[in-house]
Amino acid sequence: MTPQSDEDEVWRQIVASFNDTAEHDSADQPWPDSENVPAEPTRRVVKPPEGEPEEPGDPGEDDDEPRDEGDDEEEGHFTPPPPPPLPKLDLTTKLAWVALFGGPAYLLVAAMASWHMEGWALFTAVAAFIGGFVALVVRMGDGPPNDSGWDDGAVL
Repeated sequence: MTPQSDEDEVWRQIVASFNDTAEHDSADQPWPDSENVPAEPTRRVVKPPEGEPEEPGDPGEDDDEPRDEGDDEEEGHFTPPPPPPLPKLDLTTKLAWVALFGGPAYLLVAAMASWHMEGWALFTAVAAFIGGFVALVVRMGDGPPNDSGWDDGAVL
């Protein structure tokens, strides 16, 4: 027989047994003991060496005592510190923010109210938006922050 005919015979056997049921049902196979998980996790108790006295609060003897319910409330409660105050903005930054949002807001209100807009009003609103955006981007800066310390990290 040639290697090709052996391979063809194997394929014929696979195709012929495609719809056959398995001889051994998986329920008949035993469950391996290594897969068994204990129902409750085991607790390890570390005992001090024989010469040392046991300190109060060590795990072991006090584990069976019921805990006070008030302890759980105190342990799980965290109150974050108040946030730091927002930084003070100078007049230029405030005007840039007003121009950035005020120009489009005026155009939106005027369009919804069907106001007749003069050319100079349209130009002023669009120029305010662009000017506010440019002012904020220019003032943003591209240098490292002042509080970055002596090491700027990896600089490529």
